[in-house]
Amino acid sequence: MFKDELLEAIAGTNRGLLASNTDKQAILSAITQVEDRNPTPRPLEAVELLDGNWRLLYTTSTELLGIDRFPILKLGQIYQCLRIQERKVVNIAEIYGVPFLEGIVSVAASFTPVSEKRVEVKFERFVSGLQKAIGYTSPNQFINELESDKKFLALDFKIAPRDRLGWLDVTYLDRDLRIGRGNEGSVFVLTKVVDG
Repeated sequence: MFKDELLEAIAGTNRGLLASNTDKQAILSAITQVEDRNPTPRPLEAVELLDGNWRLLYTTSTELLGIDRFPILKLGQIYQCLRIQERKVVNIAEIYGVPFLEGIVSVAASFTPVSEKRVEVKFERFVSGLQKAIGYTSPNQFINELESDKKFLALDFKIAPRDRLGWLDVTYLDRDLRIGRGNEGSVFVLTKVVDG
């Protein structure tokens, strides 16, 4: 019931881009109610639930939502792809705007569990460019090429560990919904992608 109310509250906000201050307060209240009913108190041990590709439904992250504020660029789908056994995470934001110039912005990181629900994240690689030049077709295909250390025809560079560190708490996890809270005060609501 509370989960349905949260999903209804975030519907139509375009991942938070269209949320008013009143909407944001209501959504944060709904998030807290869902978190209070977390069926997975030790989410980092629930590998089968946590592992896989997750699509962003809502966030308060100004860094992510800020991508949409560039002229002629529109934020497409945003994915967070977790590979628990390898302790890797890849964030992918699809960008649209000018026809045939679709792009992606991606950050790959490693993570270390530091409690039953918190991971420390070390950002390692940044890739941004045109989807066609990169050969991007799906998150899984892109991650496979990242893991092979392919150098993309794009802005592609290593991130020094000291430059980007952070943490994330998994505050709710079930088979198709995940909520996280980050070190910059951001909240993330994601849904599991079944075959992506």
